[in-house]
Amino acid sequence: MATRIDNKELTNRSTRELSSDAELLQAALNLLPKLGNNWNVHNLVTLKRTSLSRIIYYYELYQKIVHVPGVICEFGVHWGATLALLVNLRGILEPYNVSRSIIGFDTFDGFSHVDKNDGNLVSVGDYKSLPGYEIQLENILHNHEQSSPVSHIKKFELVKGDASFTIKGWLKNNTSSIISMAIFDMDVYKPTKDVLENIIPRLTKGSLLVFDELNCPHFPGETLAVQEILGLNNMSLRRVPDQSYCAYAIFGE
Repeated sequence: MATRIDNKELTNRSTRELSSDAELLQAALNLLPKLGNNWNVHNLVTLKRTSLSRIIYYYELYQKIVHVPGVICEFGVHWGATLALLVNLRGILEPYNVSRSIIGFDTFDGFSHVDKNDGNLVSVGDYKSLPGYEIQLENILHNHEQSSPVSHIKKFELVKGDASFTIKGWLKNNTSSIISMAIFDMDVYKPTKDVLENIIPRLTKGSLLVFDELNCPHFPGETLAVQEILGLNNMSLRRVPDQSYCAYAIFGE
């Protein structure tokens, strides 16, 4: 059964796992100031298996779209971990593809609306970051981009606000954009449904649709939105062994 930890994040981790997490966190905080200029390498000593598996998962997904034109959109950014990972994967897998912009959509204030289809485990305001965090994240992503070729061309964008509304404006202002990969990590019903409905004309056969909480009893709204807009039996959903609720589909297949 899902429980909440201090930051209101739902988790299935046991008491023993939570205790180990706390010890690793303390170790990371203690070590970081002492690791020197190679802190980013040595700090891997506290990287958890689950975090590593997440990196591998997105590496495998990214490989599937290297030959598909278009931008990458993530709907539901939170702290920006996936966005930063995608920026770095672009620098590894296709460093000279200046057309592969990465766009992150988020309120940065948590859920702005919770529907009856979302169950009773979520509330308005859950998963917020910090006031003005998008400014700090912008700087973080900029610094990541500087370590790859063609760094003088900005290839990422943050769109603040409720994606149910901001997606319409973004599509209107970016009429040339094809979406090669759309990542859905908003968890709840309404924005997931609204975004799916709006982006379909911008997908091509081969575009990747990635869902973070599909078939997840804690967040039933995501599955319901996919069912209503795409139809579960109209696509072949796939998953990887170490990501329980993550699934993806190749559009048009």
